Amino acid sequence: MNKQTEIVDDLDRLLEVLPQFVRETLEEQGNFDNLIEIVLDLGRRPEARYSNGFVYLADNEVNREHIDTVLKRVGEFGLDNRAGIERTLHRISAIRNRQGEIIGLTCRVGRAVFGTIDIIRDVIETGASLLLLGKPGVGKTTMLREIARVLADEFLKRVVIVDTSNEIAGDGDIPHPAIGRARRMQVPRPADQAAVMIEAVENHMPEAIVIDEIGTEAEAQAARTIAERGVQLIGTAHGITLDNLVLNPTLSDLIGGIQAVTLGDEEARRRGTQKTVLERKAPPTFDVVIEIQSTQRLAIHHDVAKTVDLLLRGVEPRPEIRERSAAGEIKVVQESDLEELHFGDTRAVNVNSAPFPKAPVPKVMRVFPYAVSRNRLEKAIAEAGVPLRLTNDLSQADFVLTIKGQYRKMPKRLREAEARGKPVYVLRSNTKAQMQEFVTNLAHDEEAQALMEAEQAVHQVQLFSQPVELSPQNAYIRRLQHQLIEKFKLQSTSVGDEPERRVKVLPVDLSSEIR
Repeated sequence: MNKQTEIVDDLDRLLEVLPQFVRETLEEQGNFDNLIEIVLDLGRRPEARYSNGFVYLADNEVNREHIDTVLKRVGEFGLDNRAGIERTLHRISAIRNRQGEIIGLTCRVGRAVFGTIDIIRDVIETGASLLLLGKPGVGKTTMLREIARVLADEFLKRVVIVDTSNEIAGDGDIPHPAIGRARRMQVPRPADQAAVMIEAVENHMPEAIVIDEIGTEAEAQAARTIAERGVQLIGTAHGITLDNLVLNPTLSDLIGGIQAVTLGDEEARRRGTQKTVLERKAPPTFDVVIEIQSTQRLAIHHDVAKTVDLLLRGVEPRPEIRERSAAGEIKVVQESDLEELHFGDTRAVNVNSAPFPKAPVPKVMRVFPYAVSRNRLEKAIAEAGVPLRLTNDLSQADFVLTIKGQYRKMPKRLREAEARGKPVYVLRSNTKAQMQEFVTNLAHDEEAQALMEAEQAVHQVQLFSQPVELSPQNAYIRRLQHQLIEKFKLQSTSVGDEPERRVKVLPVDLSSEIR
């Protein structure tokens, strides 16, 4: 069990720069562990903002003299309107009027937190490039700083931090100890960040580069250049979720870029989409995206390329979600369903016209009913005594059951089912008789089940380019499976000895395995 250790970085140093009446009130208030920032705005009462609210620090309003007092005690403000206190992580940000005079200050408490990355340590160890997303103040920079230290001190990598606002390693020429052995490159102007990123790679041979707040097209292109050179890239970007990047034309290059593609008539029919669709145009710059939902809860997209492809097809993948308890225990509260998601053009099967051989199928199957009466379906299943169960979780379903009217409309849920590679069975109407015929036929449909398995395997091979072996079948059913696979322009072979002989679906580049 790992425990986080928080170090409030020389809070006395921050208090020293504040006007005396503000400092004295803060010391009386206490509660420094939850203090986030102190706000001084000209003509307003000073505020202390905590994680659970705010308090006014005086009845008096802040005047010009109070602001000038702070300005004399901190470093110079850069073009990003930020200053600091040397060798601390505290940050003072300025608000200016139209003449450029400072009329407001946000004095943010800087903290180094050790142990914050234990929740994603296994991901960091893979060497994958990571992009952290989350709302302001959720802890992106804190986590970035700790990742830099662990990569440098524990993994013994050559780490360079591109520190545009000195927020990662603190103000002054000597970086804060919280970054460990990592080296820090300061950026003279925010507009120079992309150039310094490239300079870091060309001049200092890093194995990992850490960058905060990628926000421009030039910085996104620089990040791609770094990743293509084999350097592990750890960064943050403006956005709360992966969906935000997909919709952001400036930063979409970080996740592969988005382009409109016009399909041929046959391909559009095969996919069941319009002729113009959105597709990813290149491999993502970042292999993994981590959404920081709170300080103790993360959502992890382990394969950005596949996740983006699904999002562009109108499917919302389910990421892995991890939480850290108050005792420091880390739990996976939601598994990713990415491995279950497949693309393809799952064919609708009209159960009223398909032949059904009389071979029992003992496997308990799960059906996701869409616009189908659950009560009638449950009664039909009970009366037929078939091993069929209803599920509300599409990812857990073996197939989907709907009615003809809904299938013609193709609502979002059915599009999602097809994108996941789930076979869709279609009833003519929502009657008990139709459902009884369906469940009775399905219970004896060994051939249909075998073909369903083959079609799911085809979609998996198309997506992951890995061979898939099917369940053992007799020679007649194997021949039907081979014929179905051939229709999808893939090849297959039979492996094993009877009675365990089975079909193996091959990706295009492994077709030489056929003997």
